[in-house]
Amino acid sequence: MPNRLADETSPYLRQHADNPVEWYPWGEEALNRARSEDKPILLSVGYSACHWCHVMAHESFEDAETAALMNQLYVNIKVDREERPDIDDIYMSAVQAMTGGGGWPMTVFLLPDGRPFYGGTYYPPTPRHGLPSFQQILGGIHDAYTSRRSEVEQAAEQLTGALDNSLLNIGAEAEALNAELLDRATAKFKANFDQTYGGFGGAPKFPQPMNFTFLLAYHQRTGDSGALDIVTYTLEQMARGGIYDQIGGGFARYSVDALWLVPHFEKMLYDNAQLSRLYLRAYQVTGNPFFRRIAEEVYDYILREMTAPEGGFYSATDADSEGEEGKFFVWSIEEVTKLLGEDDAKIAIEYFGMTPRGNFEGHNILYVPNQEATAAERLNMSMDDLRAALARIKDRLYAARTHRVHPGLDDKILTGWNGLMLASLAEAARTLGREDYRQAAVRAGDFLLDKLVRRTDGGVRVLRTYNYGQAKLNGVLEDYACLADAMIELYMTTFDVRYFETARGLAETVLGHFRAEDGGFFDVSDDHEALIVRPRSLQDNAVPSGGAMMARVLFRLAAYTGDERYDEAATGVLRLLANAMGEYPQAFGEALGAAEMRVAGMQELALVGSLMSNEMKALRETAFRKFRPNLIAAHAAADVDGEHTIPLLSHRTMRSGQPTAYVCRNFACQMPVTTPEDLAKQLGD
Repeated sequence: MPNRLADETSPYLRQHADNPVEWYPWGEEALNRARSEDKPILLSVGYSACHWCHVMAHESFEDAETAALMNQLYVNIKVDREERPDIDDIYMSAVQAMTGGGGWPMTVFLLPDGRPFYGGTYYPPTPRHGLPSFQQILGGIHDAYTSRRSEVEQAAEQLTGALDNSLLNIGAEAEALNAELLDRATAKFKANFDQTYGGFGGAPKFPQPMNFTFLLAYHQRTGDSGALDIVTYTLEQMARGGIYDQIGGGFARYSVDALWLVPHFEKMLYDNAQLSRLYLRAYQVTGNPFFRRIAEEVYDYILREMTAPEGGFYSATDADSEGEEGKFFVWSIEEVTKLLGEDDAKIAIEYFGMTPRGNFEGHNILYVPNQEATAAERLNMSMDDLRAALARIKDRLYAARTHRVHPGLDDKILTGWNGLMLASLAEAARTLGREDYRQAAVRAGDFLLDKLVRRTDGGVRVLRTYNYGQAKLNGVLEDYACLADAMIELYMTTFDVRYFETARGLAETVLGHFRAEDGGFFDVSDDHEALIVRPRSLQDNAVPSGGAMMARVLFRLAAYTGDERYDEAATGVLRLLANAMGEYPQAFGEALGAAEMRVAGMQELALVGSLMSNEMKALRETAFRKFRPNLIAAHAAADVDGEHTIPLLSHRTMRSGQPTAYVCRNFACQMPVTTPEDLAKQLGD
């Protein structure tokens, strides 16, 4: 018989519905049972694309003997960390405090009231590598709970107290958010840069797109070529590595080595959302068509394989297929030769660095060890002939790969992650002039507004997750911030005012329900379900910090509206992080990006005139073709005689009946212009 997880919408939870473990989803039913029976809680947290989560599930949760012990001694709760980042954050912080490390699967033992007293990550089915078996852990923890209860209670009390971040007592004055802080952070990025392979640090190596986005904006303000070199070199190395799917597009989560060669093969929506936007912006800055190609390949992958029929974006694909990590993505020379024939196989083997021994468990992860010119010279081919052959080869290998068993798809739609993807796609639509991207962005935006946004008497509220026709769970700060950012981007692409109004409504909800007394924001609203503490994460993880993303949104809204509350709230977020940004910049890339926006100041563009006119199209192309990290734009179709919904547009009129652009800072505008050349000058080109 399936357990209680069978009715959940999370693919990860449903993967465990047939376990012999009597799993509960997080909720009052499980917590009430633990209290009424005075049983400890075993909390297991993971996600669908997690390789070691699958391993522990097969070894322990599918084992009848282990399950019987769990059911006898504990109330067992299974949580999808992607659906419940609030719960994950609280208990991951507890595990890190107890063990000095963390990861998934996460296994935490709680008192019936939810306070943690012991925890770790993966536990093997038998003792090995200095780790006790999972069954030994189960017995030992229960013995401590029953025979040394006072010690357990004391440990839980101390640990829970340490998790409370209501008042941080950190930060500096707003004056510390200055150019010198950004210079200091950039110097540390340069010192930690891997000059051989790109990126920062050694193995495992993560993309960290927030940091590169900051460095790109820093370069735009200062002209610092070293900051730009860090970005462009890393993006080249990543896109040529095995972390990038050379056949189907899209990036894997991270590489297990420092070379970007061997990935952990799961593909996450949030990585591809952020990286596509980063490659797009690198193309805008450099004009290098390679960066544009990679960005478009990622967008095309997302639209082809990761987009739901309703328009939203799926969450992830697994690392495993047929029980083997990476099997879907790797190749042998024999297989490639059979598929392509001798001539094209020779090209593929040279270009993708294939060898008889392979580079991953006897198989080949495709990567690009040499520049195209080098490969063409070795193959005695022209560049045009090589590129034509590669297009043909990729098409054939992709077609062949479609017949393999695909990795598992996590098809839940998360608001925050969709916001990241939508923002990137909307920006690409106007930057590249891609109508197909614009249409896809509008479909995704309208889907989110229809299914996951609720307009109530209390304002604009957001739900976290959608699947199987059901939207549920309170949105967290990440959802509000990422969706608001996406709505601003979609507004600038379509100039449909309802997207701007949604962004402003989301910001008002955050200001009303998420603010902390000492500045900044909590991760959950003041009317969220009661947890043992109110989570408040400050640094970036795989996705940008919700507070830092919200600061950037608020700076942009302040430029649109002139509302000082937005500017003050954004500054309040960053003030708390001023010291940390300078000392540990790699953990605060999104906050640094927001601070860069504050230091550089906003560019405000008001456009008046028909969107269909060629003159307006030329003005828009001029405004959006270059990377302008601090530009916000608004549009009115005709003269605005009085106040407008968007205050930046109030009292704006056309000049001599021609589509007109106003370039402003703090609502103080230069002379209105009607030609692309004059607009480019005012924007600083």
